[in-house]
Amino acid sequence: MTRETDADDVDDAQPMRDRVAAALEAVPYCRHLGIRLAPGAQDGELIFHLPFDARLVGNPSLPAIHGGVLATFMQAAALTTTSAALGNRVPPKLVDFSLDYLSSAGPADLYAQCEMHRVGRRVAAVGIRCWQRSADAPVALGRAHVYVAHSPSDASVMPS
Repeated sequence: MTRETDADDVDDAQPMRDRVAAALEAVPYCRHLGIRLAPGAQDGELIFHLPFDARLVGNPSLPAIHGGVLATFMQAAALTTTSAALGNRVPPKLVDFSLDYLSSAGPADLYAQCEMHRVGRRVAAVGIRCWQRSADAPVALGRAHVYVAHSPSDASVMPS
């Protein structure tokens, strides 16, 4: 990861995993879907987990998880990872998101992992891999650009 912002942007007192878990808990839609961090990840590794639920199925004839649920899961992973990496000082905003659906996501749990390709002063570039049975066989790959600089709209959500 390339880092162009100051080193004091990240709160080292709270581990990254705790910051991501808190960010997921703070978003009502993430709670509604049941998005959480997978237990048992190796040191410093963040793997997101979306447990299968029949209400997530979009095509019952396959059955397959709805593509919008898959996209939301991956966006949530990118935004919370970025937020935690920056110490939650600025609420990240999605600039753009591109998603390649590689195969149907069947009736099974989903997992995702993010890679921070670059964090600049204004924008972070994040890659997202989503899979079900093996990280080596992804069902979708995503790319997100996340705005991380302060903007006038932050005044209404940032504590003084």
